[in-house]
Amino acid sequence: MVEFTEAERRVTLAGVAIVFLLSALDQTIVSTAMPRIISELNGLALYSWVTTAYLLSSTVMVPIWGKLGDLFGRKPVLLAGIIIFLAGSWLSGLSGEFGALPLVGGGMTQLIVFRAIQGIGGGALFTTAFAIIGDLFPPRERGRIGGMFGAVFGLSSTIGPLIGGYFTDHGTVQILGHTVAGWRWVFYLNLPLSILSLFMILVKMPKMSHHARGKIDFIGAGLIIATVVPFLLALTFGGRTYPWGSPTELLLFGGSALGLLLYVIAERFASDPILPLDLFQNRVFSTANLAGFLISMSFMSTVAFLPLFMQLGQGIKATASGLSILPLMAGLMGSSIFAGRLVTKTGAYKSLMIGGVVVTFAGIFLLSRMHAETGRLDLAWRMLVLGIGLGPGQSLFSLAVQNAMPIERLGVVTSSSQFFRQIGSTIGVAVFGTVLTAHLNAGLGKIMPGIDVGKLQGMGVGANGGAAPALPHFIKVIISDAITSVFALGLYVVVIAFFVVLLIPQVKMRDRSMMGAQASPKEDGETVIPAEAHL
Repeated sequence: MVEFTEAERRVTLAGVAIVFLLSALDQTIVSTAMPRIISELNGLALYSWVTTAYLLSSTVMVPIWGKLGDLFGRKPVLLAGIIIFLAGSWLSGLSGEFGALPLVGGGMTQLIVFRAIQGIGGGALFTTAFAIIGDLFPPRERGRIGGMFGAVFGLSSTIGPLIGGYFTDHGTVQILGHTVAGWRWVFYLNLPLSILSLFMILVKMPKMSHHARGKIDFIGAGLIIATVVPFLLALTFGGRTYPWGSPTELLLFGGSALGLLLYVIAERFASDPILPLDLFQNRVFSTANLAGFLISMSFMSTVAFLPLFMQLGQGIKATASGLSILPLMAGLMGSSIFAGRLVTKTGAYKSLMIGGVVVTFAGIFLLSRMHAETGRLDLAWRMLVLGIGLGPGQSLFSLAVQNAMPIERLGVVTSSSQFFRQIGSTIGVAVFGTVLTAHLNAGLGKIMPGIDVGKLQGMGVGANGGAAPALPHFIKVIISDAITSVFALGLYVVVIAFFVVLLIPQVKMRDRSMMGAQASPKEDGETVIPAEAHL
């Protein structure tokens, strides 16, 4: 086991924190700039693809980057990810500056292509950052660091929309007689941070020896892409572009199922698979990842639709909705840091997981009881409760998985945890978004037959730019009731997550004295379950 000095740990941690902030910010900073982008690039019809392109490429690359980190070391993988992310950010900012280009077409198409490139690099940032923490610190100490990184994620979720809105509204400048639109700085902002992190990691980060030996599983990587891409596309299109039962949706889901079947068959014979199937025979790996998947799904059932509730249900301006969600992020940051420090002190994580799920249930229940007349302060304390419940889950599920597996598999198990959480978030948005649309159409149809969600814009939604939509009160009631119904549906997911968390074994946390040991950790009060043991 390689030993690192405290100075090496601090410098590397600072560089990785910048990388983590970059990745987290990019998921939130672009959203507030999108209305201006589609206006200038004439891309309303392609609006959703700007997000979808990044989501597809980053998600599908997560397990691949994790495996490459195990094979070739974290440092070269992280450097490659930063460089690709840097190039994608720069090109995204240049989208449309030179008119239509060969192969990539007009400005909006260029942005979609370059966001996909950015996502390829972005997929390496999150998963490699957490894997590096695993290399630097024993599981017992990762709780504190993971809690801090969970707080960074919460901070980025708060300041991202504010920064994006500020540069979009006030960032337009003249450089050598050329006008640079403010929204372009949303992407250019990544450049100095990427270069700084690139320098710190290249010059200051110590070499980290990789533990795994093997070769790249190109067939497995291709089949992961063939499985995940059509699946995410089906979720993206379902209920919006195409009905769920349409031939296109069935073809996409069928293609994904076929890819999964071929992957399972191929990986049984692969000498060094991208995502080894025997990992699922470990109780901690399977149950913690399932719990993380469900919590991410329930997380999106609320967070994705809270801005909609505030803007359309309460009349809060779009530019202020980012500030309005501050109580949720404050609770998330505080409980994430507290849970991390408590795990470092006690070595016990399961009780915190259970407590987090229980408080999450309470928070979502409180949100589901809201209505159109709910005041901002009333909404704020409910969001605070939800944030407190969500905080522990930001790092503890990954921490439990890392602690239960051998160090040579750190990259692949860390990336797997991130992969399942991203898939859970995507499914959450798709499923609950479809339910929301159905509730809205049903509510509107009862009062005004023939009116559906697609015709709301003609009644004032979005007519006032950044101001709150001028909707009739009965429309606000329908919207509020539909959104709180979605919140209530998320409670069922949390209940399932609770019972899954109960199944997660409490494994003794390894400290520095045990970092080099390959012995299997022991469960408190139970018999030994080896890292590779069958269920």
